[in-house]
Amino acid sequence: MTSTLTATVRRATSADGTEIAYEVLGSGPALVLVDGAMCHRAMGPARGLARELAADHTVYAYDRRGRGDSGAGTSAYDAAREVEDLLAVLEAAGGHAHVFGASSGATLALEAARGGAPIDRLAVYESPFIVDGTRPPNDPRLPEDVAVMVARGRRSDAVRTFLRTVGAPAPVIMVMRLLPAWKQMTAVAHTLPYDLSLVVGHQQGRPLPAGYYDQVTSPTLVIAGGKSPTYLRNAQAAIADSVPGARLETLSGQTHMIKAKVVAPVLKAFLDA
Repeated sequence: MTSTLTATVRRATSADGTEIAYEVLGSGPALVLVDGAMCHRAMGPARGLARELAADHTVYAYDRRGRGDSGAGTSAYDAAREVEDLLAVLEAAGGHAHVFGASSGATLALEAARGGAPIDRLAVYESPFIVDGTRPPNDPRLPEDVAVMVARGRRSDAVRTFLRTVGAPAPVIMVMRLLPAWKQMTAVAHTLPYDLSLVVGHQQGRPLPAGYYDQVTSPTLVIAGGKSPTYLRNAQAAIADSVPGARLETLSGQTHMIKAKVVAPVLKAFLDA
């Protein structure tokens, strides 16, 4: 059932002092949503998912650092800082919670779980790994190259490079540049190197290292879209095989773009099990 409740906006302080904005909707066991690239509370799937799940869960949707209403931080970017941000939100949620991560947010959630974050149940949607030869690997220098574009004021180039990297056709990108959403995407272009650095090490066409996710102890659901590219579906199968006891679920007809009304019932069934 879709909730009509109003979200409450709050802030948590990360370990390095960065203020992380989050909003809370609903009631019930806590669930933290972790967005992917270019997404934040005002742009992306989080609010739609929160509305669908708020009848049964207290949903925490937060802006990853450098996006929306969250601070950029004064320390140099490192994935560990983003894990600390998630830990701060988990603390605000009562010290532990369920977690759902999408795309690079799935990678971030998995890294937090590897480090022992207090995650009750973990659900991840299409962490964008390339673990076999079904797609060419991404350039390991991609995060640095995009960071240079942003530093030189070429934000549109940075977004266009990212979209090409994830497989968006050139004609689609041309149309997107004419839409209001393009301004929103270029506004967070400086965070693209963060997402790329999170995932590029696992985008080299090599299998996941043996035992990489052995330390994940939370019950875990790995979700793939049935219409997503082969490399993405294969990567989700590899993640599910690597996380102890994880279950893989493929959603027929779905792609990398999350549809809240399709994904929310799957999440609810898993979280309430």
